[in-house]
Amino acid sequence: MILVDSSVWIDYFRGVATPQTDRLDALLGTEPLATGDLILVEVLQGFADDKQFKQARKLLTALTLIDLGGHEIAIQAADNYRALRALGVTVRKTIDTVIATRCIHSGLTLLHSDRDFEPYVAHLGLRTLL
Repeated sequence: MILVDSSVWIDYFRGVATPQTDRLDALLGTEPLATGDLILVEVLQGFADDKQFKQARKLLTALTLIDLGGHEIAIQAADNYRALRALGVTVRKTIDTVIATRCIHSGLTLLHSDRDFEPYVAHLGLRTLL
C-alpha cells in the first residue's frame, strides 16, 4: 500500500507538475493508495473554494484512510525522534515523525516531496517512491 503525503497532494491539487505528482497521476486508479487522517486535515484545510474542497474531499475519502497516530505509534514516534536527534538530525515537524513512523511500523511505502522524510529513509528504514 502506498501512503501519499500532503506535500504531493497539495502540489497535485494546485496543478504543479513534479515527478511525484506525475507518479501520483499514474497510480490513481491502478494501485491501492491511502491517505492518513492528519494528511486529510493538512490538505483539505487549504481550500478556500467550496467546490474545490468538495471535489478534493470526494477523491481523498475514496482512498483507504489510515489512522496515523494512536498510543503505540506515539511512543514509537518519540523513540524515532530521539534516535534521529542522537544522530544530530533535527526533525522540524512532529506530524512528519508520526507519518514516517506509521509507514515504517505498518510496512507502507510513502510518496512524498518533503525533504524532512529523508532522515527516516537513511536511518530508520522508511520506504519511499522515487
